[in-house]
Amino acid sequence: MGPLISVVLPTRDAADTLRRSLESILAQRQVSLELVVIDDGSTDGTPRLLEQIAATDRRLRCISIPRRGLVSALKAGIEASRGSLIARMDADDEAHPDRLSRQQALLDHNPDLGLVGCLVEFGGDATSAAGYARHVAWTNSLESHGSISLGRFVECPLPHPSIMFRRQLIQQHGGYREGPFPEDYELILRWLDAGVRMQKVPELLLRWNDAPDRLSRIDPRYAPEAFYSLKADYLARWLSVHNPHHPEVVIWGAGRETRRRAEQLLNEGIEIVAWIDIDPKKTGRTVASRPVWAPHDLPPPGTCFVASYVGKHGARELIAARLREAGYTVGVDFILAA
Repeated sequence: MGPLISVVLPTRDAADTLRRSLESILAQRQVSLELVVIDDGSTDGTPRLLEQIAATDRRLRCISIPRRGLVSALKAGIEASRGSLIARMDADDEAHPDRLSRQQALLDHNPDLGLVGCLVEFGGDATSAAGYARHVAWTNSLESHGSISLGRFVECPLPHPSIMFRRQLIQQHGGYREGPFPEDYELILRWLDAGVRMQKVPELLLRWNDAPDRLSRIDPRYAPEAFYSLKADYLARWLSVHNPHHPEVVIWGAGRETRRRAEQLLNEGIEIVAWIDIDPKKTGRTVASRPVWAPHDLPPPGTCFVASYVGKHGARELIAARLREAGYTVGVDFILAA
């Protein structure tokens, strides 16, 4: 009988952190697992370390491929894996001993769920990496399917190394895709768009370490504009189904950067009819051929749909509060998109 859970861990030149990550998976309690490590052309001590640990634990399976990148490594690992459940892990993170058993139990008890995550501990300097720490806190605030679904257009609502999903989702909706976008976020957006239900175990089960060479810091696929371009496509799809005033939408945020990003929706058939802004220098004027409303100019709920594109720290929460005070309901009358 094969393993129930396949943990897929791509790595490259990670000898300094890899042992700790591998040992945290091999120390998982009360689960049947295999750990599939894909060595993506390492030139440091990674191959030797994998050889040593594999000699002591047959659950560790090593696959060496030419240096092709993360998506190719993920595909190779999933193709070689045998479990009906697939869990992700990175070479610089650490899993709590009960991470996999808790996630498996959540899937076992909820057959309607396709993918589960967990809360994560920020493994970094919260002062020097304050933005990343805030992102971790935000992801941890999204536990239910509803909150994950509604939060998806702000940022990726599930840390990639924290997820576990049913293998059948790959056959049904496709796996990781190569492109000028973050592969994990694209997968989450595509599966949510297809109706896959997602939830988190409400426990801290992964230490998400903030390494200086993390791909999200250095790879152009994780640059802010890559996220906004990807979001525009899937947000437009969502609006076409959930916006009763489709294709018309009001955008909260009339600043130059906000407009530039929001206007990517125009390529997807969305019509921006007005902006909302708190800056008195903008309100009452016409910007980019559209009127700028002050928040007090909001029409009654049910007469328009608002998408907030303001990404400044703290502003999103204030905008959501302002809209709720005006009687707007998230997911019905407005959506937060940045």
